[in-house]
Amino acid sequence: MAIQQELSMDLPVIDLDVFLAGPHDSEQAADALITYGALVLHDSRVSEDDNSTFLDLLEDYFAQPAEDLKTDERPELSYQVGVTLENTEKPKCAADEPCLKIIAKLDPAERPLDITAHSPDPKCRFFWRMSEKPPYETQFPGLNASNIVPKAESLRERWTPIMEQWGKSMKDAVANLAEMAAVGLDLPAETFREAGAYGPHLLAPTASDLVKYGEKDTILAGFHSDLNFLTIHGRSRYPGLHIWARNTGKRIAVKIPQGNYLLVQAGKQLEHLTGGLIKAGFHEVVVNEKTISVIKSRKVQFPERPLVRISSTFFWHLNSDFDLTPIQGLVARAQAIRDEKAKLGQDDGEPVVYEPMKVGHHVQK
Repeated sequence: MAIQQELSMDLPVIDLDVFLAGPHDSEQAADALITYGALVLHDSRVSEDDNSTFLDLLEDYFAQPAEDLKTDERPELSYQVGVTLENTEKPKCAADEPCLKIIAKLDPAERPLDITAHSPDPKCRFFWRMSEKPPYETQFPGLNASNIVPKAESLRERWTPIMEQWGKSMKDAVANLAEMAAVGLDLPAETFREAGAYGPHLLAPTASDLVKYGEKDTILAGFHSDLNFLTIHGRSRYPGLHIWARNTGKRIAVKIPQGNYLLVQAGKQLEHLTGGLIKAGFHEVVVNEKTISVIKSRKVQFPERPLVRISSTFFWHLNSDFDLTPIQGLVARAQAIRDEKAKLGQDDGEPVVYEPMKVGHHVQK
């Protein structure tokens, strides 16, 4: 299976259709995650119309008054379901020394917008759980709480069908990619997928009010990586997502091709399980010139629609009760890469000790 390079942002484009059609060599997905920490995934089962319907729904939801949104908050559950309002989430990197060192090592032209004095992110978020209830008593019930459905009549009836439809599309795509990555790492195909059975997967759109926060160089989501196993994104209507490729340290402005394409990034659980062979990908969301250009055009083309930037994001998690222990064969491969880079005078970052722990404890940390 050939990796197409021409479609998107210098990232490999992996065709999931070919993998699902039958047995074949599938090293490309694993190699892409090892090299870049990210890839573009083609899956003909994914519908652009479903994503558009989802974006409309979330724009309508976040256009509600703040007091209505607040009824969907669950701080007692660490915001693991329902809404998280603006200025609540803080980018860990703003005060995390290892993360700040990563930024400092980037070429100044490739660095994210400065987060050292950054306040909590002005974005909102909604967590919609896309998981099956475990057939046993989990140690982490707070990570497996029931979903919240908005009360507004204009939203209530269409909420669950739309969230479930788009969530299922991304969940199926990323679960199949997990199989593909396992095969490419010389593991049984079911290794990651079975570890993700009953995981607290989340359809996790963010929302940024571009009327309030639409000035150039506004940080909507500060530089960070994700704590889950794999993150998958559909197309947003507004540019502004930047990712960093592991192999080059280059900042890449995300532009997902139209049609059946999704962006996938590695998360911390995948990094932990592979002993650092695959590193969690860093990213930020900001207001740039292209964001402002789209804001202006949508004001003209869709004057009745809310000016809200919705991210079409899904977090695929391993099971909360799964023992997150680095796979020894992959740990050895990770060390070999570090040794080779050291011989070439290349810096692969500070060594990390990935201690065995339950996934739920990893999330809580």
